[in-house]
Amino acid sequence: MIDELTQTINIDQEKISLNWERGPMAMPTERLEELVAWGRASRTVGYVFRPSTVDDLRAVFGLAEASGRTVTFRAGGNSYGDAGANGENIILSVTRMNRILEWYPQTGRITVEPGVTLQQLWEYILGDGWWIPIATGTMKTTVGGCAAMNTHGKNGWQAGTFGDHVESFELLLPSGELITCDRQQNRDIFHAAIGGFGMLGCFTRLTMQMKRVYSGLIQVETYVTRNLAETMSYFEAHVAEYDYFVGWLDAMVRGRAVGRADIHKARHLAPGEDPMPAQTLRLENQRLPANVMGIIPNSLIWRFQRPFWNDFGMYFVNMAKYWAARWHNHNSYRQPHALFHFLLDYFDWDKPFGPGGLIQYQPFIPVANAEAAFGEIFRHCHKRGLPNYLSVLKRHRPDPFLISYGVDGYSMAMDFRITARNRPRVVQMTRELDEIVLKYGGRFYLAKDSTLRPAIAAAYLGDETIARFTALKQRLDPDCLLESNLWRRLFKDGGSG
Repeated sequence: MIDELTQTINIDQEKISLNWERGPMAMPTERLEELVAWGRASRTVGYVFRPSTVDDLRAVFGLAEASGRTVTFRAGGNSYGDAGANGENIILSVTRMNRILEWYPQTGRITVEPGVTLQQLWEYILGDGWWIPIATGTMKTTVGGCAAMNTHGKNGWQAGTFGDHVESFELLLPSGELITCDRQQNRDIFHAAIGGFGMLGCFTRLTMQMKRVYSGLIQVETYVTRNLAETMSYFEAHVAEYDYFVGWLDAMVRGRAVGRADIHKARHLAPGEDPMPAQTLRLENQRLPANVMGIIPNSLIWRFQRPFWNDFGMYFVNMAKYWAARWHNHNSYRQPHALFHFLLDYFDWDKPFGPGGLIQYQPFIPVANAEAAFGEIFRHCHKRGLPNYLSVLKRHRPDPFLISYGVDGYSMAMDFRITARNRPRVVQMTRELDEIVLKYGGRFYLAKDSTLRPAIAAAYLGDETIARFTALKQRLDPDCLLESNLWRRLFKDGGSG
């Protein structure tokens, strides 16, 4: 790619001189940045570049090859673990590649660059009567990041994963070659790059199909259950009746009440149900509130939460939330799309956990085993004295992508507070939970993962799947230019842990 000993390249409209007569080339120190995982439980330092064109991307690949360093991609930075980390190497941020390239409001088909956020996306299309088919809990994620990690939402059993709605994409390989992939052309790469956590190439443009909506509002209903068995039974009996289904579970309580839940189910309004759709589809009617109860700024809420973010305090927080939900049981109301979907953007949700942040652990369990698995997981957390502070239950279906977490079953996202004292204990406990998940035929989600080991990844993905992905990576990235901390931890040379 670069065959001269001294060369000048342009990155971000900035000239960088490459001169490496002996040994590894010195990198520009002004590019060094500390990058923090979204859960704030891990940090890394790397050389960050923010290209705005495909030629800029190629230049970064050239710089990596010349300097003997590897490249990983980072977009919104919303992975809880190390998927977007590449310690002391190059981190290629696509946040400046954020243009909407084509939009067809008659069909809902859109083409964007990888750095377009979900916020940009829904704000652009909603006025035309369309919505994002898969929405994460924050609108700050990017289309490229969602495709690379194949994210899901509150409608996974019905709408599948983010990749199910991608029609095609262009992928820039480390060699500089740009290829087009869809379900017919380069279909093996299509199904491996989606969910492939950036290890095959860089998305440069993606075409997706949006979802038609007839109102800026959705109909939300609530229901409260008394224990885990009742929660799972209610999900199975009613999930097919709605477009979205999600449950908050009380994992702090012990005994027969563990897993009691506040369930929120929602459906899109049919044509004609909203008497003023032109009004409710306007952006000004979708903004998240800036204050709680019109008084306390959202930016200050975490200060009131912080004193309760410990085992003792969270027991009472969970109990209060449950009984408040009981008081409003069978509540029904209409809510703007943004308000329903993007709960994590209301306030600084992570700050109450303190400087150590949190690890989120999210196993996916087949439907027949879900109740037994989650019950055993909750009991094991209590046995170890490490209950999780927030548990969120969702329903899912399998997907056709190579590196898949999909099951016909359930996931449970669980937040564990990390401190300097408990970190080794939490990591050890997650390793014990891994064995429980595997016993029940479960899988794991790499966008959330911080603690998996190579043996666990091999056990749930299977040697054949890993071999296929590794062979494809060797074909597309023969010089192993693309690496991340996640790749090294789980897959490179069998990992290190």
